[in-house]
Amino acid sequence: MNPNYVRALHIIFVVTWFSGMFYIVRLFIYNREAQDKNEPEKSILSNQFNVMIKRLWLGITVPSALLTFIFGIWMMKLFGYLDYQPTWFILKILFVIGLYAYHFSLHKIYKEQQKGIFNYTSNQLRIWNEVATIFLLAIVMLVEVQQSISLLYGVVGLILFAVIIMLSIKVYKRIREK
Repeated sequence: MNPNYVRALHIIFVVTWFSGMFYIVRLFIYNREAQDKNEPEKSILSNQFNVMIKRLWLGITVPSALLTFIFGIWMMKLFGYLDYQPTWFILKILFVIGLYAYHFSLHKIYKEQQKGIFNYTSNQLRIWNEVATIFLLAIVMLVEVQQSISLLYGVVGLILFAVIIMLSIKVYKRIREK
């Protein structure tokens, strides 16, 4: 197969995977907040969110993660990264491993919520939702900028981005509480 098709399919499944991860946590938040409602609203909302969560997770997010992995390995073979790994690529792979760990943490939350177990507050889930954004930024910057950015600037930029996100969450929480 033409390497450009493999790369295009990899990018498509990365996009759908991230879309699923971003949206699933929003649904986790709404499902958690539904637990504070009175009956029958609580049951109606919980049942609907559980259906939406299950369909999104099993129908889009998990298959996209698997296809991202398959096309990623295929690309590594086609572009020779199995034989030669530049520094930027090794760092990218480390972030990708972290991203899959994040994905598995979402799977744990998925299984808990499907059983009616809510171990996290909606605010904790909002913070956890932003972890995917940090991974996205780091991975895309490594792939697109590669050798043009120093490791120091990259790390400092990533930390500043994470701080800005966390501050934004705090500001949003204060606004919501008013």
